[in-house]
Amino acid sequence: MEHVKIGWATRDATTTEPVGIPGQFHLRISEGVLDPLTVTALVVDGGDDTAIFLSADLVVIRSCLLDLVREKVGRLNPEIPVLKILMNATHSHTGGDHYTSGSDDFPCDLPRYSGDEYREFLATACAEAVNEAWTTRASGGVAWGYGHAVVAYSRRVVYFDDVSRRPGATRDSAAGVNGHAQMYGNTNDPMFSHYEAGADHFVNLLFTFDAHDKLTGAIINVPCPSQVSEHLWQLSADYWHDVRVAVRRQFGDIFILPQCAAAGDLSPHILHYKQALARRLALKGMTERQDIAERITTAFGEVLSWARNDIRTEVPVRHAVETVELSRRRISKEEYEEDSRMLEELNKQQFTTEGTPKERLIHDSFLAAQRKRAQSVIDRYRAQDANPKLPMELHVIRIGDVAFASNRFELYMDYMHRIQARSPFEQTFVVQLAGVPGPDGGTYLPTERAVWGKGYGASRYCNHVGPEGGQELVEHTVRMLNDVRG
Repeated sequence: MEHVKIGWATRDATTTEPVGIPGQFHLRISEGVLDPLTVTALVVDGGDDTAIFLSADLVVIRSCLLDLVREKVGRLNPEIPVLKILMNATHSHTGGDHYTSGSDDFPCDLPRYSGDEYREFLATACAEAVNEAWTTRASGGVAWGYGHAVVAYSRRVVYFDDVSRRPGATRDSAAGVNGHAQMYGNTNDPMFSHYEAGADHFVNLLFTFDAHDKLTGAIINVPCPSQVSEHLWQLSADYWHDVRVAVRRQFGDIFILPQCAAAGDLSPHILHYKQALARRLALKGMTERQDIAERITTAFGEVLSWARNDIRTEVPVRHAVETVELSRRRISKEEYEEDSRMLEELNKQQFTTEGTPKERLIHDSFLAAQRKRAQSVIDRYRAQDANPKLPMELHVIRIGDVAFASNRFELYMDYMHRIQARSPFEQTFVVQLAGVPGPDGGTYLPTERAVWGKGYGASRYCNHVGPEGGQELVEHTVRMLNDVRG
């Protein structure tokens, strides 16, 4: 082993141009900036192999963004092994739109920076950050540990009855088909039974230090999407901005690289304790985002206090990258026929001429999204026999006695626990919503119990891969973890 070398860099990925904001079923266009969007790069060079982490305040990574970043990095510095770039989205619903093309399939009378333009701007910022992190790497050390912070809660509510059979229940192709479960369902309901899953309050941390044992930065891995402010029409990094502010206030101007661990069925929203939360925040004089940041910062400091007693300057670094094949969720003939009928009805609906440009945008982009979802199911049905498997780029990284394992999905928590329980490493950081080559990315990967309960996040509109493919992902990941452990 050689002395480990560490390199960090960050870039502001905010644009003051009005840009689309994805994350809801209708398109939003930014009306200003609440706080900066950032991209952050970390290089951990062990001599024989290298890990290149790249995190961005985005909802998801699509439209060949990873390919473009790698292409730009390769042009800036051909010596950088671009296939070793592991890029993840923080899953902020108030990040910029990099995947809606310049020509929409719905009217839009509001001026905006197209997804094509923002993608070019964003990819340039990412490539510059990776190149700077690579060229500035210097001897240092790493330390790691885990703490606890309550950030996420289960967001899938289960009822004693099937809510789709209740009087007046409607079928909504945008949200999927509810059953015994419903995402963000009302808990103040006499038929409320329980939450589908628990939550994971582990915060996994990898700290970096310079040659004099001074803290320079950290990966903070939290199983929760950054979606406290998810409905805003302003650009924002959500609670990760508040985490950056709080951690740097206490520990100096260090680099922070956020990762979202498996959280497909989790969110920062409390569903049954809303009044108590409102009182808590009022008496503390804090926002919900600041409250979350306070808890993460407390965990950060607690872990740092003892983890720094074991700073390693020589650690094995191994970075394996494979394309694995996962069984697709099959579309039944009945589902195909239902969506064919639905698309026919949706195509009869007209884009509106009423209301303000903003109101028309909400209506028209929502209608277009419904059509697109129905068409997607139809296309998948027609292609599934010829393409039964979904390829996915999988990264597994060893740094000393900890490991990182990526996936492209909004991965349900159970799969992370299956991986971590069987991992040969002391700690395993699961990194969801990692970028993959090509135009696609994201989508939920539900558990068996979620598929039974139905609802958004566990419907054919949301799942390109189902529980069978989810277990295949677990097996591939565990195999690769054992391989890099050696």
